[in-house]
Amino acid sequence: MHIDLPEKRYYGIGEVAKAFDVNTSLIRFWEKEFDVIKPKKNAKGDRKFTPEDIKHLKFIYHLVKERGFTLEGAKIHLKENKKQSLNNYEIINKLEDIKHQLIKIKDQL
Repeated sequence: MHIDLPEKRYYGIGEVAKAFDVNTSLIRFWEKEFDVIKPKKNAKGDRKFTPEDIKHLKFIYHLVKERGFTLEGAKIHLKENKKQSLNNYEIINKLEDIKHQLIKIKDQL
């Protein structure tokens, strides 16, 4: 899945939910369920997600929505194989981004 977010330090929950095409309540739920997602909160209590949080959300989305893991299965997978799985996913994600950019260039020709 290609997430199209501009490069920023912090993202609001609305931006994140729109980029993943899910409800904000699902993002809040995943925040409670997965301890790797730790958004900053301002004085009003609004969540501000860092690029690191977005990376973790992408991986969780991949496990749950694309590969069909249950929440418990995704938690176990994250705990047991966190570094290796995340690195493999990041490599695949970068390759998909390159493919997406190449297709864009091809369409412009």
